[in-house]
Amino acid sequence: MRRLRITFNSPVVLGFMLLSFGVLELSAFTNGMTDQLLFMTYRSPLTDPLTYIRFFTHVLGHSGWEHYISNASYLLLLGPLLEEKYGSKPILQIIIITALVTGLVNYVLFVNVALCGASGVVFAFILLTSFTNFRQGDIPLTFILVTVVFLGQQIHDGLFLQDDISNLSHIIGGVIGAIIGYNLNRDDYY
Repeated sequence: MRRLRITFNSPVVLGFMLLSFGVLELSAFTNGMTDQLLFMTYRSPLTDPLTYIRFFTHVLGHSGWEHYISNASYLLLLGPLLEEKYGSKPILQIIIITALVTGLVNYVLFVNVALCGASGVVFAFILLTSFTNFRQGDIPLTFILVTVVFLGQQIHDGLFLQDDISNLSHIIGGVIGAIIGYNLNRDDYY
C-alpha cells in the first residue's frame, strides 16, 4: 500500500495565499499600519517610492478575516487547476498584471479610495477558468454564462449598491482573465 504524502502542488497560488495570510496577521499585529504602509493602494505622491510598490502589493492585503477567506476560497479552488494547466509562470503573470492594472486604475480614478485584496485576481481566475476547453473559432458557452453572471453582477452592484467593494477591480480582473485565457488557448500558442 502506497503511503500518502502532502505535496506543494501549486507553488504560485499556495505561495500567494501564504503571503496574504502573513500580511493579514501582520496587519492584526500592527493594528492595520502595515496595510496602510504597504498593502493597499491609494492616491499618494508619485515621489513616494512606496506608491509604486503598493501598485503590486495591494493584492496581498485584506480588510479582515472574512475578506481573506472569501478570496482564498476561490483562489484555492480555481488556482491549482489553472496552474496545473497553464504552468506557474502564466499564473504569476496574471496576478502581477491584475495587481498593476487595478492599482493604477484605482490610483487614477478614485482619489479618496484605498484598495486592497485579491478580488481582481479572483475574477481573473474565474474568467480564465471558463477558457480551459477553448478551441480556435469557438466561443465556449461557459465563458458567455460566466461573463453574464459574474461580470453582470459586478456592473449591477457597481451602479446600484453603495458598499466598500471595488466592483471595477472585479470587472478589470475578469477582463484580464478573459484576454489572457483567450491568448493562452489559441491554437498557435502551443
